[in-house]
Amino acid sequence: MSISVTPVVDEGLGNSAYLLDLADGRALAVDASRDLRAMRAEAERRRLKIAYAADTHLHADFLSGAVQLAADDGATVLASQAGDREFPHRGLVDGDEVDLGGLRLRTLATPGHTHEHIAFEVLDGRETVGVFTGGSLIVGSAARTDLVSPERTEDLARAQYRSLRRLAELGDEVAVWPTHGAGSFCSAPPGSERTSTIGTERATNSLLRAESEDAFVQQLLDSLGSFPPYFLTLGEINRRGPELVHGDLLTSLTAAEVAALRETGAEIVDVRPVGDFAAAHMPGSVSIPLRPVFATWLGWLLPAARPLIVVRNADQDPAEILWQARKIGYDHLIGELDGGIATWAQAGHPTGSIPLVTAEHVGDARVLDIRQSNEFTTGHVPGAAHVELGHLAHDPTTNRQGPTVVMCGHGERAMGAASLLARSGQQDLSVLAGGPDDWAAVTGRRLEAGS
Repeated sequence: MSISVTPVVDEGLGNSAYLLDLADGRALAVDASRDLRAMRAEAERRRLKIAYAADTHLHADFLSGAVQLAADDGATVLASQAGDREFPHRGLVDGDEVDLGGLRLRTLATPGHTHEHIAFEVLDGRETVGVFTGGSLIVGSAARTDLVSPERTEDLARAQYRSLRRLAELGDEVAVWPTHGAGSFCSAPPGSERTSTIGTERATNSLLRAESEDAFVQQLLDSLGSFPPYFLTLGEINRRGPELVHGDLLTSLTAAEVAALRETGAEIVDVRPVGDFAAAHMPGSVSIPLRPVFATWLGWLLPAARPLIVVRNADQDPAEILWQARKIGYDHLIGELDGGIATWAQAGHPTGSIPLVTAEHVGDARVLDIRQSNEFTTGHVPGAAHVELGHLAHDPTTNRQGPTVVMCGHGERAMGAASLLARSGQQDLSVLAGGPDDWAAVTGRRLEAGS
């Protein structure tokens, strides 16, 4: 039979879920996020009922939608027995097969990315046509092994070595459908393609071509960068089962209500574009512009347990804000400022500003580059100080005073950093509208490489 697999890509988190058409009006969803909007839209477009929800592992970078699919659609949840999940599911071990009605799903134990990781072979008769590899074999690499616990990182890397070699024994034409891809902090490192074949990976994946297990482990561990702190909590929430959620509206709050809630510990997240935040914002608010990566930076810069109040523009979709937050377990969005920043100012409350500057106006100011380390080492403004934004969120003191220009690749992350610095008491802050390439083009000077 013809196999129809549709990727449902989350560009922000860098992950792919999949919808497998079972050719009888039913479908299998693999590694679906708690934000099921795109998955449901694809199923509705194809007039499919989601009958199965399979998870390859206890996801660290998003909450699973499997429990929601079971509750709303009656889907049977398929997952590793070794995951000890606390909600109804069919626990699978190596070699177990699930009859999907014409197609079969065969379980492969592939520990590494997590201790309980499994992959799913899709069989049409006796032929394996593809494999959902989750965070084991991914395009050009393998997913990181340091998310379970530091003490287990190397042991899991060695398990990942064995799992990849097991997958590589499948036929050349077998499709590889991984969960993690470009933009995912689970990838090590991320690649540009999202799907592949076993033959392509065997020929091109440098980890599969490592000369020994020790070489594989060293290469994998050397590629690991930082990751958001919520990665250390979501696996356990997924094991217990995320709470069911419905609705996509934010409660409207008056300026007086927002002011009172701030006094009791609520955080203000301003999702407006950088230019709007630069012109006027609530002092102490954190700038995280609404875009595909909003969830990642929300989870990196603000704690999940604190109540959150949103400041947005009228043309920004509250449902997008809410679902991006929910998919990483941020369920405490208690409302939004009714009327936005204008009503705050009209009520007589103070506003702050952080100017945007272009490259020609950087002058002799101190430059603080807050990009990821691999970005910084590739090319940065000579003499720039470097602190990753994720680190700055936990220690917003740079121990330097005087005029500071904060920069990233375009300005969004830099404004987030500047907002954190401003609320820690630092002054004379501005944000570069652009990145290092813009600076080099304007000044005619070369960027520095290395750390």
